[in-house]
Amino acid sequence: MRPRLPSTIQIVRGLLLLLLPLGGSAANAESYLERAELRAFIDEMVARHDFARPALVELFTQVRPRPEIVKAISNPAEGKPWHEYRRIFLTESRIEGGLEFWARHQALLDRAEREFGVPAEIIVAIIGIETRYGRYRGKFPVIEALATLAFDYPKRSKFFRSELEQYLLLTREEGIDPMSLNGSYAGAMGGPQFISSSYRRYAVDFDGDGRRDLWESDADIIGSVANYFAVHGWRTGDRIVVPATVPGPQADGLPQMGLKPEHSVERLRQLGVVAEGEVDDDAMATVVALEQPDGHDYWLGLHNFYVITRYNHSALYAMAAYQLSREIAARRADQVARSANGGKG
Repeated sequence: MRPRLPSTIQIVRGLLLLLLPLGGSAANAESYLERAELRAFIDEMVARHDFARPALVELFTQVRPRPEIVKAISNPAEGKPWHEYRRIFLTESRIEGGLEFWARHQALLDRAEREFGVPAEIIVAIIGIETRYGRYRGKFPVIEALATLAFDYPKRSKFFRSELEQYLLLTREEGIDPMSLNGSYAGAMGGPQFISSSYRRYAVDFDGDGRRDLWESDADIIGSVANYFAVHGWRTGDRIVVPATVPGPQADGLPQMGLKPEHSVERLRQLGVVAEGEVDDDAMATVVALEQPDGHDYWLGLHNFYVITRYNHSALYAMAAYQLSREIAARRADQVARSANGGKG
């Protein structure tokens, strides 16, 4: 749907708001147009991207701060220990939903795997984690989520101000009313839950209809998730993680490690981290410690594990995606085997 053109009355009302003196707290602001930073943002959008000022003024007369969004982003699920976080995503309903989604879109998933080199089970697991296979895509108006985080969440205001800019560019390019889209509290959208910059950069027209539709086109959703991983360097056929053991004293002495694999497997072994599966000594890895009620499980996160964290910068997220993909793939393999055996288990 094309953005609605503002009426003369609405434009005048918005321009009058721009002339109002500043006052009151952000939480009590009737409109973001009362905020100096929003006025500066409009100035930039007009100067840098040739947006029409009256249209932006009218748009932001409709946008309100959402304090619950700041509360939500301040308490993400990734702050939970692994044994609690895992239970959110490794559920029977998500596994069964993944099997149904795979069966329904097998041809598209096969094609995506051929063209992008990303396993079907990874694509399915990501869509399952993000939106329960398209069934839940978020309840917050995207523009209000982004405006709230851009102007009322100083910790990451620069990032979300950029995403608000990208959102307005995206909706103009795609001919979408910017007030019409709902998403997550962080402004992620559609079946893959792409943020605005990711939508513009990685979404693909996988069904060939001339549009990149991440709401109604399952083909575009599947192709875009696969493209995202391919662009971020997915290595076809490589392992993702390897279980590892770390004796207690060595665990206390391990250097701080981030998501990026920056130590060779051989070097990690010298530090007391022993891989429990076959992996080349010169492969680069990071140590992933997953908190359990009685201690930690340890894994070596390899290159493809790091690629998954580019989707969501969290080792917990990447491990949940990996384990969900394995559960779905194992169930599907069992189904295929039973079908080939005439339905006999």
